[in-house]
Amino acid sequence: MNNASLYPRLLLTHVQEALADTPVVLITGPRQAGKTTLVRQLAGTGMRYLTLDDNLTLLAAQQDPVGFIRTLDRAVIDEIQRAPQLLLAIKKTVDEDRRPGRFLLTGSANLMTLPLVADSLAGRMETLPLYPFAQVETHYQTSCWLDAIFAGNIPVTTQPLLGDDLIEAVLRGGYPEALTRPNPRRRQAWHRQYLDALIQRDVQDIATIDKLGQLPLFLHALAEMAGQLCNYSQLGAQMGMDAKTANKYMGIFEQMYVLKRIPVWANNRLKRVLKSPKLQFIDSGLLASVRGLTVDSLKRDRTLFGALLETFVYAELLKHSTWAQADYQILYYRDTDQYEVDFVVENRAGELIGVEVKASATLTEKDLRGLKRLAGLAGDAMTLGVILYDGTEALPLGEKLMAVPLSSLWGS
Repeated sequence: MNNASLYPRLLLTHVQEALADTPVVLITGPRQAGKTTLVRQLAGTGMRYLTLDDNLTLLAAQQDPVGFIRTLDRAVIDEIQRAPQLLLAIKKTVDEDRRPGRFLLTGSANLMTLPLVADSLAGRMETLPLYPFAQVETHYQTSCWLDAIFAGNIPVTTQPLLGDDLIEAVLRGGYPEALTRPNPRRRQAWHRQYLDALIQRDVQDIATIDKLGQLPLFLHALAEMAGQLCNYSQLGAQMGMDAKTANKYMGIFEQMYVLKRIPVWANNRLKRVLKSPKLQFIDSGLLASVRGLTVDSLKRDRTLFGALLETFVYAELLKHSTWAQADYQILYYRDTDQYEVDFVVENRAGELIGVEVKASATLTEKDLRGLKRLAGLAGDAMTLGVILYDGTEALPLGEKLMAVPLSSLWGS
């Protein structure tokens, strides 16, 4: 498809609901994930549109934040992280006039990690994350896999992706621009320039880095660690830096929505803090380009594909959580006996679903080990253990265990 802007954005309804009762709404997420396209739709309903990517607009905002905001009534301000000083001015005007829907902001960095934002707009702003396209959006469906699974339903699709087609989808990822590229070479070229722009420009909006030239090499090291536990000492030693600096650099890429650190699940909540998080990238296509992976290399090495497929599934679960009706946290499970489950999804009631990812159309008893261990620990809290696999049929595998096609992620 040549025009990715025609795909539906399932977050839209949530944004409209937030604008109806909240003075400030912030849509945050990776650069070029589609935030501008989404807010331009909403700006057409009587909101003035301004972008801080425009140098003159940025200069005006930086020179006189209060005066800049005073001229606006209902406005969209794109890329707010480029002038975070506007947030105090927005707080001032919102405190004087708390009508809902006054400001719709976008940010390509996680502004909530900045003390200025957390303090200035507490109780006045709702934050909604927008990630690159989910498969359910590019297949023109409107379902939420997480809501369905927790309700005991298995979504089905008439558009499965199997074998080579699945590999192609994983390599594409979800960035709108990447989806429009006609071939893998052009897609990888876009991914490279995207990362270059992040490192050369966007990093400077959120952090002071003495050795900017280290970041590309550091990102490559992180890409090799995708799906593994975060070991800052090992990573730092590899890059010639201390663990504290490695943690800081990883945090910068996390703040720009390139990756996330996934907490561990444990029935003792304190253990979640004490165990290392797992590193995952937010887009499988971007990760594949950083690592130089291709269809041929993934067909030759199914282990490589399995790791990339795990990233793909994580991204899908993360995206579904943004428009779900319930709140979900995505965790992982691993114990000292080497039992593990790729993802553990938990709702506010403490109910959970275990999700294992397999890059195969056949399964063995060994594939159930982690889910069975998790079920034993979680007891009644675990409602289902799911193995997402490269097949077409949903099959029971025992009490509270099922094999479910990967394509159910974009089913209905």
